[in-house]
Amino acid sequence: MKEIIRENSFALLISSVDKIRATHSMMMLNEDDSENMYIETHISRANPQAKSLKNGDEVLCDFLGAHTYISSSWYDHINVSTWNYEAVQIYGTIEVMNDAELYHHLDKLTSKYENSQQCPMMVKDMGKEFVEKEMKGAFGLKIIPTEIFIKQKLSQNRKEPDFQNIISNLENGDENGKRIAEKMKLLLK
Repeated sequence: MKEIIRENSFALLISSVDKIRATHSMMMLNEDDSENMYIETHISRANPQAKSLKNGDEVLCDFLGAHTYISSSWYDHINVSTWNYEAVQIYGTIEVMNDAELYHHLDKLTSKYENSQQCPMMVKDMGKEFVEKEMKGAFGLKIIPTEIFIKQKLSQNRKEPDFQNIISNLENGDENGKRIAEKMKLLLK
């Protein structure tokens, strides 16, 4: 679960307070307190979803990991094509972040993605006054999990020859296919 979230942190925040709404947003797994894990994110205050959410509302965070098409031509018999994938869905209640929590969230999020840049621009380099001004447009959320669902559909139901043939074909495909092939190989160990 943690690996899928870390590698696929641009996920859907789904709510149905006044109507069904969904916003793609950067999400981070907060593990500072190992007994109280939660998801952190922020969306624009101008977003209609932000205007409808309040403390205690239930949301769904939907993380889609690696996924790829599986051709029925890779089987040794006639069957239908399918899709292999991994996903995590976390239902939870929200707590709206205060200014200090939002500032800390933006600092962690920026560090995560700026560290690999040639000339990283960290929150501390932007100046506290500038960041606090920009924060006025952000709506920070902590999502406290109430239910977690993890799914890995990796052709586990296939016979050994078909399973191996699927891996071989995926290894010659795109990046997602190669990632799924690697995950399938782990099932063989």
